[in-house]
Amino acid sequence: MDTLHIDNIPFETDPEFDHRPSIGLIVLASDHTIEDEFRLISQKFPPIRLHHSRISNVDRVTPDSLRDMEHRIAECSALLTPGSDIDVVAYGCTSASTAITEDRVFELIRSSKPRARCTTPITAAFAAFTAFGATRIGLLTPYVKEVNAIVAEYIRNRGYEVPVFGSFNEGLDSVVSRISAQSVMDAVHRILDKADVDAVFVSCTSVRLVEFCERLETDIRLPVTTSNHAMAWHALRLAGLEHRPDGLGSLYRMPLPKRL
Repeated sequence: MDTLHIDNIPFETDPEFDHRPSIGLIVLASDHTIEDEFRLISQKFPPIRLHHSRISNVDRVTPDSLRDMEHRIAECSALLTPGSDIDVVAYGCTSASTAITEDRVFELIRSSKPRARCTTPITAAFAAFTAFGATRIGLLTPYVKEVNAIVAEYIRNRGYEVPVFGSFNEGLDSVVSRISAQSVMDAVHRILDKADVDAVFVSCTSVRLVEFCERLETDIRLPVTTSNHAMAWHALRLAGLEHRPDGLGSLYRMPLPKRL
């Protein structure tokens, strides 16, 4: 028996589709963490459209491997909803954003998404520091010495003090994603024994801590943010979402600073 084909069946488009903010996330191929933490945070907000693109990189994090991603950022941005605009594009690497620089990352993103608002973890961290009113930053990273030097200099060049800088000195991104949250929290307590600071920033999108930021803030009585924690907040605020959910720490009770 021949198959009956019914073509041109009428349909309606969802009127809510275009009203939902859209966020594009460029994720390192070696990253095991960022998508989980973005998903955890975005579930506490009104519905958004979250799109992911993976950028090729090597597992070992060095200054050269970070800068090597520069010529692939534009292509990965173009893969986010090709042919359509997107509200915000976030490039998910803190150390590469300092090695390449934020301005260059934004230029590459906007070569394919000219109307997108842009962020990176370090961009978001600076916005968070402004929201906190913090100038003395306690910094914890997983990076090796050469990468730590780039990140620390970048932060200081923006006018912040870094009275204490702790590091796990781990060169493999895949290992960093397996560091326990308890180890991260213990490390924060350890660096705070060495200096007085206004806020704590845990750098690297592979570090897992979002679920524990509020608990850690309560323990140390200081504002806390991480690369994923800050970038998700910044991207959601840039997309126009002012919701202030519980359970994510003090940053998520704050609006986007008017002056960055």
